[in-house]
Amino acid sequence: MAAQSSESEPDPGPTPRDAPDDGRRDRIPGHALWGRHGAELAKVAAIDLALFAGHLLLYPTGMLPERAAQGAPPAEREGHGQPPVLLLHGFVDNRSAFALLRRSLLRHGWTRVQALNYSPLTGDIRTAAAMLGPHIERVCAESGHERVDIVGHSLGGLVARYYIQRLGGDARVRTLVTMGTPHAGTRAVPALAPHPLARQMRPGSPVLAELAAPAPGCRTRFAAFWSDLDEFMIPVESARLEHPDLSVDNIQVRGIGHLALPVHGSVAAEVRRALSGPGPLPAAIDAA
Repeated sequence: MAAQSSESEPDPGPTPRDAPDDGRRDRIPGHALWGRHGAELAKVAAIDLALFAGHLLLYPTGMLPERAAQGAPPAEREGHGQPPVLLLHGFVDNRSAFALLRRSLLRHGWTRVQALNYSPLTGDIRTAAAMLGPHIERVCAESGHERVDIVGHSLGGLVARYYIQRLGGDARVRTLVTMGTPHAGTRAVPALAPHPLARQMRPGSPVLAELAAPAPGCRTRFAAFWSDLDEFMIPVESARLEHPDLSVDNIQVRGIGHLALPVHGSVAAEVRRALSGPGPLPAAIDAA
């Protein structure tokens, strides 16, 4: 963390969080983060860049049909008897983003874990959410479970949340875990972004307004993982889920960036805990 200024140093004036929003922060992505965590964010950006390069190698495998996988041997069956888990990737990504998390769940006893792809041609979160519904119905019918759990990274969390809150999906989704999802919208997305899905992740978009509407009696439990160094969330707190009608645990992840959230071992351990059922979750974890 950056050291505090001594008393002899001049007052730098208002912080980016306190300064009036004149639109300049939209033109300088990560402005507030760089001011507070410059050295740490540079390190995280380098790690995310390396992860991105590695993910490019895996990306083609995520375009292929998913192979069936066996769960863990009995000694490791932490997730024995748990509902099926569906993994939803983020914007312009595919199911390969969850290769490590899927392996972790299977190794610890979850027997039905499926990473889904939604079409890159999908131009509306509502459409993607509506397409999710029939798939969940099939999974429930095939597995014999009445409900499923979902883990969504970035945009995937908004797709799942729309299905739950606006399409009656709380009857089918027991737990939704989100990682780096812009629940309050992110100013990292340009106001004139060419892709409509990207614009729907901007603060104040009509879709986010729908998700902020009352959701009385929602039966789904939520766990939202947000990183203090997420360079794609401006501000970083936008990945917290704040809604008076929802049962939510917000878990701060210290020391890693956006792309590391679905592949980090410490995050995977807490995701497994969240999927294991009701119980206390930590307010913060260190992942640096």
